Amino acid sequence: EKNGDDENMSYEVLTMNPPHGNANIPVQCILLLPSEKKRIGDGKMPLIVVPHGGPHSCTSTAYVPSYRYLCQQGGYAILHVNYRGSSGFGQDGIEALPGSCGTLDVKDVVYATETILKSHSSILNADRVGICGGSHGGYLSGHCTGQYPDLFKVSAMRNPVTNIATMVTATDIMDWCYIETFGIGQYDWTKFRGPTKEELAGMWEASPIAHVENVRAPTLVALGMSDKRVPPSQGLEFYHTLRSKGVKTKLLVYEKDDHAIDIVQSEADHWMNIKLWFDEHL
Repeated sequence: EKNGDDENMSYEVLTMNPPHGNANIPVQCILLLPSEKKRIGDGKMPLIVVPHGGPHSCTSTAYVPSYRYLCQQGGYAILHVNYRGSSGFGQDGIEALPGSCGTLDVKDVVYATETILKSHSSILNADRVGICGGSHGGYLSGHCTGQYPDLFKVSAMRNPVTNIATMVTATDIMDWCYIETFGIGQYDWTKFRGPTKEELAGMWEASPIAHVENVRAPTLVALGMSDKRVPPSQGLEFYHTLRSKGVKTKLLVYEKDDHAIDIVQSEADHWMNIKLWFDEHL
């Protein structure tokens, strides 16, 4: 399905069925393309992949100013990926992901990216692929640059989950840490307790920090310092780890913002910096 004209950005809705995983649930993507006049590069556009947060939410075809800005003003193709676990694909789709975070969702994003690069090889540059996401989208950004460093060349993360083991007792959604790591039914809602050493190991293994030694992509990290959902210590841990490795990285700090980073001045600054980051490194 294609929509748009020569003067404005256009979009395509694409559905695919990855061969991996146990759930027979499709992965649906939205590909945004800038108008002919706004396209950059040597005939082939760079691609920015955008996995949504949640993970149990979805990206729709509704107008989103920030991605319109990256697409039409930046000249980037944008790929929104509704990986399995996204809402809108039935209960089986939702329940396919808990217990497989960091594997199934990552493979879905990679499969979608590689599929689009092949099907649109005449207009997309496979050597210029970046990734951008917030919260669980930031979690997937960290996983993708760590697990697939040859594919994803640049990253922009917003309030990312980077180490579930260090987040579990500092977040307001402790249940998320258990259920998304170990699966449905793995959290006792009637009482509080700290994680066992075995659970901490499992949470670490499901986290981007487990693959950080492989990251080469220049990485922008944006943090709302009043975030109670994903504590800013998550992004700081990843940022300082990348710095110690000598990976190009930059930290944006918004003292009064929480998880959304949606105070008007902060949001504008954040998205302008994202565009500049991709302009410089992609």
